[in-house]
Amino acid sequence: MALKFLNTLSRSVEEFVPLDPTSNVVKMYCCGPTVYDFGHIGNFRTFVFADLVRRYLQFRGYEVTHVMNITDVEDKIIRRVRETGLGLREYVSQFENAFLDDLKTLGCVLPHHLPRATEFIPEMIQLIDALMKRGIAYQAADGSIYFSIEKYQGCGCRYGQLVKLNFDEMRAGERVASDEYSKDALADFALWKARVPDDGDVFWASPWGEGRPGWHIECSAMSMKLLGPSFDLHLGGEDLAFPHHEDEIAQSEGATGKPFVKYWLHGAHLLVEGKKMSKSLGNFFKLRDLTGKGYGGREIRYLLISAHYRETFNFTLDGLDGARVALGRLDECLGKLQELAGATKAAPDSRLLNDFTAALDDDLNVASAWGTVFEWVRETNRLLAANQLSATQAASALAAWEQLDAVLGLGRKGEVEAPPEVQALLEERQAARKAKDFKRSDAVRDELKLKGWLIEDTAKGPRLKRA
Repeated sequence: MALKFLNTLSRSVEEFVPLDPTSNVVKMYCCGPTVYDFGHIGNFRTFVFADLVRRYLQFRGYEVTHVMNITDVEDKIIRRVRETGLGLREYVSQFENAFLDDLKTLGCVLPHHLPRATEFIPEMIQLIDALMKRGIAYQAADGSIYFSIEKYQGCGCRYGQLVKLNFDEMRAGERVASDEYSKDALADFALWKARVPDDGDVFWASPWGEGRPGWHIECSAMSMKLLGPSFDLHLGGEDLAFPHHEDEIAQSEGATGKPFVKYWLHGAHLLVEGKKMSKSLGNFFKLRDLTGKGYGGREIRYLLISAHYRETFNFTLDGLDGARVALGRLDECLGKLQELAGATKAAPDSRLLNDFTAALDDDLNVASAWGTVFEWVRETNRLLAANQLSATQAASALAAWEQLDAVLGLGRKGEVEAPPEVQALLEERQAARKAKDFKRSDAVRDELKLKGWLIEDTAKGPRLKRA
């Protein structure tokens, strides 16, 4: 079965074929964070989705170059810099570092390139200059440079490739200086913003005077510098399709005359406790809010990749509790397989790999993939309970899981060492059993459970595990 994705550009499911069909090289760009604050759980659904796409492409044998930008200059950042009195780099670095820590907490592989917008100002100026020379951009009275949608379409290009725009109903002929504008606006957007007093020290020199880039031009300049004028995949949340991604296409193709990106993938919105995230509703969670409640990165990642990326997903604390239970089932099964396999090595179970691959080849249907995994867990537990698995079969199952987990990115739960008082209770329980004092043995088991520990009696003796 061929790998297929829903391409927002064509609005259809297409077989994935790299831009260079003779090569296994894939160039992939994902819109990254705007580092004016800590990332929230909605942001991280997109970033974990991008990580899953990269991992799966690598699993399928592709050589991936993964770029994710860091937006470290735009309207909100400049406002915060002005309010705090900090320098630009000083202000954004705290949130940039926190973002990278959060990616690691969620088990994400770091992108190969993490370009900062402020490090690519010359490339942005060069791109704007190309648009000026083609007559698609113009300088306004205040010195700012704008992209002309009318001139762009006059060149035979189409604005509205990712989203269907009703040009008759939209507000045309306006200029928008802000980085984001309303969904009902069809407006010339800022490529370069002339310096104003509120910008403070955040400005750069340009052929058009001092100023700073608009948000949209940043991604075009960084992606094309690192991946070339045309590349394979561009990912992001569905809220970025218009205007941000639409403007990326317009300014990139307007400057180069070449197709910008072959496949566009957009992840759906995340609801929290059934509603759109809002601080006033108390359902606005940063990643550190969740880890502060005792949830680990594995549990959060599992929940974020439990549903199809195009499905509007309801993220709940009950769901995190369910993720903890599901991972516990998986970890317990893997632990038993490891105990049975010992040092035995074997080729991976091809049936499990084939079923898993078939699910993810279908537009990254991760929900179906998880169904395959937990059906395998159920059947494996049945065989283990009936002593119908050999050490070689256990090793084969583990080898298959390792390949699957290279995609899922959950890792193996580390063995938790029980504290001395818990170990002492286990030994007391064993002594009671030897003395046939089963009343005391049961009492110790109950006491351990109250402390958060369970005893599992195995052929190799009792084993402690977290409740």
